[in-house]
Amino acid sequence: MRDAVSLWIDAPPLGVWALVSDVTKIGRFSPETFEAEWLDDATGPAVGVRFRGHVKRNGKGPVYWSTCRIVACEPGREFAFVVGVGDTSLNTWRYRFEPKDGGTTVTESYELADRRGTRIYWTLVGRWRGRTNRAGMRTTLERIKAVAEGSRPA
Repeated sequence: MRDAVSLWIDAPPLGVWALVSDVTKIGRFSPETFEAEWLDDATGPAVGVRFRGHVKRNGKGPVYWSTCRIVACEPGREFAFVVGVGDTSLNTWRYRFEPKDGGTTVTESYELADRRGTRIYWTLVGRWRGRTNRAGMRTTLERIKAVAEGSRPA
């Protein structure tokens, strides 16, 4: 109930991390989450900070808000958040940034919580959802690459 996609970007880790960790820009990159906003008077990323993302599942619907909490926030190295319902974490999304060949290898991953409900969900629709997540991660990283490398303004 996890997967990862990596892509090399011709930009320094700190710059790429800054794009990813500013969740208000998520709509430019994600094929499903089209906007996000900081919660609780937060104005930027830090461990424990909450935000919510406006999601259009599978790019078609349903449309809903998801509350997220940042669990890793190390500039230029890692950014991760959990998606949950109340105090229950359902999924962790993680970005790791590794310097390589004058640029950055970015790895985006997800891991579903090991809960009975998620195991049942994954058994029933995991193959299809997994393909959608993998394609979405690839699209997200390619869009981040375009901005980070200056193909379009940030």
